[in-house]
Amino acid sequence: MKLVIIESPYAGDVERNLRYARRAVHDSLSRGEAPIASHLLYTQPGILNDDDPNERHWGITAGLAWHLAKNVTTVVYNDYGISKGMAYGISAAINHGSPVEYRSIGPNSETPL
Repeated sequence: MKLVIIESPYAGDVERNLRYARRAVHDSLSRGEAPIASHLLYTQPGILNDDDPNERHWGITAGLAWHLAKNVTTVVYNDYGISKGMAYGISAAINHGSPVEYRSIGPNSETPL
């Protein structure tokens, strides 16, 4: 399976962005990929508080550590644009020589899961 890092928005309209990130992971899995979406994992209750700058930094740093793994592609789901956090992840991928792909799954279609 192809290892991929999912970049999609989190901040702002968090509920909408969580739904969208889940759809992005579903889309990636349907393509036979093995995705990681650290913004879905680390922001769950009881893990990290995204409103705490220190904890947000921990989560971003842990997510970016995946860029150091071998053969990892960053996949950017960009229907809602590219947030500052996503831009940071894209930059990290490029700086580590990882491939970056851009995808659209449609912002308004809510795929039932």
